[in-house]
Amino acid sequence: MAKNQYKIKSPDSTILIPVSLNPIICTDDCLPTTDYRRPTTEPTMKPGTKYYPLYEHLKQSGQDELTLSFSAVEALINDRLPATARAQRAWWSNRSYGAVQADAWMGAGYHVEEIDLSAEQVTFRKPGLVYNVERQGDIVMWDGDLVKALRHHMGLNQAQFAQELGVRQPTVSEWETGAYEPRRSSSKLLTLVAEKAGFKYGEGE
Repeated sequence: MAKNQYKIKSPDSTILIPVSLNPIICTDDCLPTTDYRRPTTEPTMKPGTKYYPLYEHLKQSGQDELTLSFSAVEALINDRLPATARAQRAWWSNRSYGAVQADAWMGAGYHVEEIDLSAEQVTFRKPGLVYNVERQGDIVMWDGDLVKALRHHMGLNQAQFAQELGVRQPTVSEWETGAYEPRRSSSKLLTLVAEKAGFKYGEGE
């Protein structure tokens, strides 16, 4: 088995399948979508840097959620966004290490909640600090809201998130809509991925 891969039981069968926790690689100034390294300090922005005006705008907005067009972001920073911002969702991922654009919104206390590449719009939202977490013994039982929050934290769409977990995209959709809840084996994997991604989902986590 390759390094950093684990075998788990698929929620749809009892077959053991490999699950990769390696970062997704992208190009240009887009860093890996899932960078599990955690910084020693919170993201900070320096005046005069390219994305500082976006940081300042979000910091002063006072809104829990706001949507900006890509052209509005470009007007704020007085520069063009890179081509990857219009072509790859990964550019907008909530990475806490090594991405200056993510430092802007995360430093201002926001996460990217939704990204619409076709409409060229991005929605920023202040993340919840504590979620309603159900446990069975020492196992966190994941529900739709928690699964969706983890996916957004990692900056992945449902297909990419499903690939990270080794499940089908419809399975992720069913989890998030509440049609089905993750089984215990899937909940264990979700907890592992959340820990690696630095996702905080409850008091004392």
